[in-house]
Amino acid sequence: MLRKYLMIAGSLTVLLPCAVHATEGTMGRPITAQQISSNAGIVPPEPGWAISVQSIYFDGDIGASKQVPVAGEVAAGINSKASYTIANVTRIWDTGPGNWNFASAIGIPLQYVKVRTSLQAGSMASGSSDSTTGIADILVTPIIAGFHFSKTEHMSLSLPIYAPSASYDSKKLANDGQNTWTFMPSIAYTRLGTDGSEFTTMGMLQFYTKNKDTNYRNAPLLISEALWTARVAKDTNLGVVGGLIYQLGDDKGPTADRLNGFRGHAVGLGPIMNWSGKIGGHPGSFSARAVWDVETKNRPKGYSIGVSLNMLFM
Repeated sequence: MLRKYLMIAGSLTVLLPCAVHATEGTMGRPITAQQISSNAGIVPPEPGWAISVQSIYFDGDIGASKQVPVAGEVAAGINSKASYTIANVTRIWDTGPGNWNFASAIGIPLQYVKVRTSLQAGSMASGSSDSTTGIADILVTPIIAGFHFSKTEHMSLSLPIYAPSASYDSKKLANDGQNTWTFMPSIAYTRLGTDGSEFTTMGMLQFYTKNKDTNYRNAPLLISEALWTARVAKDTNLGVVGGLIYQLGDDKGPTADRLNGFRGHAVGLGPIMNWSGKIGGHPGSFSARAVWDVETKNRPKGYSIGVSLNMLFM
């Protein structure tokens, strides 16, 4: 029965903007291998609502021998810690019978970010640090389109958009927002095994507008992630998740030019656990993962821990 697999609809568009890679301030939208969710290729065939809460903690650093762009200056070495929680609400539309189903979503994020530099040029002193807690940029997904090839193979297409709605100060190391619009066309594919196993993969492009306060423009990013899990107990799967963040071209602007475009990438890998069943009589799921960066360039190298809780109301 297909419905029992549709617990993660609310997290189809939970894309986490508290991670760090080769962008201004090294603070970018994606965290390595934390975008993908179980059943990400499935949009439920029945109308209703899906609600999810997802939280991530990230800790990583770049050594003092490496220069990075931050607050309109060039710093040497940086350590970043971030805790990010997003409540996401998805409306699954009544599209009637057929292979296509559609949904829309909105996410309200709360984040804590702490950034510390080893050596700061310009207006900031050596060993500068800053932190912030607040509502981050809002995530809106006007359209999620799902196609069912069969009861076991599914695909989704979506266009999540981050709006520059949160507070931003170009002189601060840590900010609630990024002061840019970010457009993220995405595709996901899910294959469900008769033995309870699952294979899901996703691809995404991220396009950033220019930060008008610093004249810095992040280059487009390619994000590719996959997970595989096997059934180990009733309603419980264990497996592995991995991801790649790859920058397509150089960053632009005076600070980026001083750093030869500050192009970067990251590769991460780790274990994942998924549970699905009933929560208060409604289909629900819980997921937990830990991901370690195994290869990075121009971004802090570290680890992340993510948990999510999802419920479906039909």
